[in-house]
Amino acid sequence: MSLEDDKRLKLLGLGGAVPYGSSERPNNRAPWARNVVVVTSGKGGVGKSTVAVNLASVFAQRDWRVGLLDADVYGPSVPRMLSLEDARLRWNDRDRIECAENFGIKVMSVGMTTPTRDTPLIWRASVSTSAMIQLLEDVDWGELDVLIVDMPPGTGDTQLTMAQELQVTAGVVVTTPQAVATDDVRRAIRMLQQVRIPIAGIVENMSGGVFGSGGGRTLAEEYSVPFLGEVPLDVAIRESSDVGKPIAAVGTEDQKRPYQRMVDALTASLAPIAGEGKSPHSGH
Repeated sequence: MSLEDDKRLKLLGLGGAVPYGSSERPNNRAPWARNVVVVTSGKGGVGKSTVAVNLASVFAQRDWRVGLLDADVYGPSVPRMLSLEDARLRWNDRDRIECAENFGIKVMSVGMTTPTRDTPLIWRASVSTSAMIQLLEDVDWGELDVLIVDMPPGTGDTQLTMAQELQVTAGVVVTTPQAVATDDVRRAIRMLQQVRIPIAGIVENMSGGVFGSGGGRTLAEEYSVPFLGEVPLDVAIRESSDVGKPIAAVGTEDQKRPYQRMVDALTASLAPIAGEGKSPHSGH
């Protein structure tokens, strides 16, 4: 077995038992991140990864030191959305995994651990959660102002692991307007509440057109959490994601504005830069 194979086995969660924390007393496996923001939905297909990538892009444009962890083990899409689909794991001279980086965002994804883009990750939940911890602890993230975690759909093992292993600053919940989405998103909201993650707000994605509007705002009112805003149903957002160029980085001012407003609102829930007593983009 080669050294690279041995490292890959370790990353696959085969390196021994994991000392898990609890939601009441979570571990702090990201002490290098001043803020940790989880982006979740409870449901697939609502554009959660698109929201996470574009929020990260806005933070980067405002000179935050930004990391993005793609925790969607079985459907990692962040690398494509940031033109990093060909990136694979590399180890530096300190024997730590190097982040991929584009648009000012440091990125790590399980999609970078496979030999080819279409290699399936046929993992049990215990292996996938162990791998997530490896991507927190064995990756050379450097010092970050914010780590954004793009969560998988549902309310299962990965979500619970992040609540137990990270001291999460804020949760962002993504929905689309229609009832078939908001029904599942309600469960995500309740999970965040039960595992004691503060909810910074709800985003209504793909708002308008065939999906209607108002579902996200209704959820926010029902659960007494902030409403961060609406992202319109715009084909340009889909096209920019497909070609790996976030709309918040390359779009028009009108296209960028929904994400900029969300970051404005989200920042109120985040800790300022150490020693300055203000947020990194104050005065922006």
